[in-house]
Amino acid sequence: MEIAIIGAGIGGLTTALALKKAGISFKVYESADELKPVGAGIILAMNAMQVYRHLGLADTIARHGNRITAMNLTKPNFSKLSSNDLRFFEKQLNVSTIAIHRADLHKILAEEVGLEHIILGKRLKDIIPYENIHHVEFEDGTSVKARYLIGADGIRSVVRTLLFPKSELRDAGQWCWRGVVDKVELPGTYRNEANEAWGKGTRFGFVQLNDRQLYWYFLADKDMAEVDSDIVPFLKDYHPSVAHIIKATPKENWFVSPIMDLKPIQQWSLDNVCLIGDAAHATTPNLGQGACQAIEDAYVLGELLKKHSINEAFRLYPQLRKEKAHAVVAMSWKIGKLSHLRNPFGITFRNLVMKATPTCLNRRQLAKLFALESKS
Repeated sequence: MEIAIIGAGIGGLTTALALKKAGISFKVYESADELKPVGAGIILAMNAMQVYRHLGLADTIARHGNRITAMNLTKPNFSKLSSNDLRFFEKQLNVSTIAIHRADLHKILAEEVGLEHIILGKRLKDIIPYENIHHVEFEDGTSVKARYLIGADGIRSVVRTLLFPKSELRDAGQWCWRGVVDKVELPGTYRNEANEAWGKGTRFGFVQLNDRQLYWYFLADKDMAEVDSDIVPFLKDYHPSVAHIIKATPKENWFVSPIMDLKPIQQWSLDNVCLIGDAAHATTPNLGQGACQAIEDAYVLGELLKKHSINEAFRLYPQLRKEKAHAVVAMSWKIGKLSHLRNPFGITFRNLVMKATPTCLNRRQLAKLFALESKS
């Protein structure tokens, strides 16, 4: 009997590909009625790109995206506080960090999975376990039977809510505006760099996605702004390019959402059900690792399934992934607070520490982030 994957996001589709590579049959059930281009940009760090190399997609993704060779943290005027040269890791890992439009990545994954394996318009309503079989009921009145179930249905996972102990979402107290803009002229030095500027209770980041598109995001504390606020007044301390980028973006290309994560949970699997990605360990976006950690989940689970029974793989997978995923959640939460300081003395001290941090220490932290779990 095939595995039912609930959710056709990046994590769900990458998991489907890992199952496909392991020779295991599956079906993906997605709540949306169509796979249409949505979302903004995403940076696939080298841990994620190693997985896609393993799945045979690294070159395709690189062709549709933009190679990133440096990640910079700056003051609002773009003067650097910290810079990580990613070419150091490219030589070791033989992959690059790639920025790509989420819609482009999603299309690549869906086509590789095969549209015949993705069932649309299936919003999960209930799961009824019965003699090692799950009766999976959808809101359209249809149902399927599945012996094995993978919940890849995001931070507000219905699978988690129905079958696992109660969990808690945490509000970081920040709004995030995201956008994609075409044909914005920036100095060539930014072509292959990801930049994030830290202001006073705000921050702004941007990265080139391809020859045509640039992705940007702006965050502000909730007690400073409302969801429908005009964000331009917050940009007076930023480099003039910031206002230029935002004003050049049509409002229909904007997305706004609260920043939240999932308070770490200890149980990711039970017998013939497991959770992956945001359903298991949703994180704030401050390390750029949300999707990357879901992609790692898919890799580890796929490798386990090559050597173990499905039940055993579901049991072992959290043991291999929980420590790193929870560490990412914790570190990302801390960075979110550190980046939004408002006290001038605190900001000055933070900036001095960042500028004084040795390159070797930054590289050591990135090496841990980029390393894939290999024990199985």
